[in-house]
Amino acid sequence: MKVAVLGAGDLGRDFAQVAAGAGHAVRLHDSDANTVMDAIDDVERRLRDAVDAGDLTHTDREETLDHIDATTGLDAAVTEAEFVLETAAVDANALQERFAELEEHVDRDAIVATTAEGVSITAAAAGLRHPDRAIGVRLVDPLETPVVEIVVADQTVGTTLERVESLVDSLDRVAAVVRDHPGVVSTRLALITEVEAMRVLEDGVAAVPDVDDAVALRYDLPMGPLERADRAGLDRRLAVLEYLADRLGERFEPPQVLYDLVDGGHTGAESGTGFYEWENGEPGASALPDPEIVERVAGPDDPAR
Repeated sequence: MKVAVLGAGDLGRDFAQVAAGAGHAVRLHDSDANTVMDAIDDVERRLRDAVDAGDLTHTDREETLDHIDATTGLDAAVTEAEFVLETAAVDANALQERFAELEEHVDRDAIVATTAEGVSITAAAAGLRHPDRAIGVRLVDPLETPVVEIVVADQTVGTTLERVESLVDSLDRVAAVVRDHPGVVSTRLALITEVEAMRVLEDGVAAVPDVDDAVALRYDLPMGPLERADRAGLDRRLAVLEYLADRLGERFEPPQVLYDLVDGGHTGAESGTGFYEWENGEPGASALPDPEIVERVAGPDDPAR
């Protein structure tokens, strides 16, 4: 399948790598030339590391790279594409405008999809002449997690769903089909974990890395909830939580620590600081002060004696 991935951020480059590795012809687009070239360099580095670790053959690495092209031209990216995945638009108005723009460039049979979490796919599809082609594809850590949520809008037809299920299967992932509902499944569960982790910080219970270790090691996860929030972008997390709190209730109310970080420009990995200090795409020391834990020199007296 010919695949266009719009947006060369972490999510876009991850999906491009997975799709190209499965043999699909991928065009990775971003309006900024430096961003899209950095994305290709990042994919090349990760594939080289995989070869060095013995997880990938040199031939597979070369074939994956041969299946990825980078471009800054939207028309060049989506012309002849059968599946277009928008990863950059994160609010309803921007997504609806993007879908309508794409329809001017793609064939009638092309599927237009979005990874946006806090947006109604049904509302975004309303701006299309052919809304039956619209669908949501929620990717949760696509390089590591085998599940992909397929979000079916009210207008999505069966053939669109079947084609996307076939695409997900070709990526060696499992498709979980869900209704177009605020937050759907994985997003709601992930955000509840992140919100509670932030509240633990606010209560002074434990330091940032200790909270993450407690969750990641207990449940055998690749990272803890605070690192995951940093990687996703704290400004994006805040926007999604506000959206869900408005529709689903106070359990999704953003904690004050999240407001404080975003207001200060500390939006996570992208800005270099969030819950962690970030360098070269990896978390370092905690960016927040550790809670004060009193170390006693001697135990208290036993009043029974």
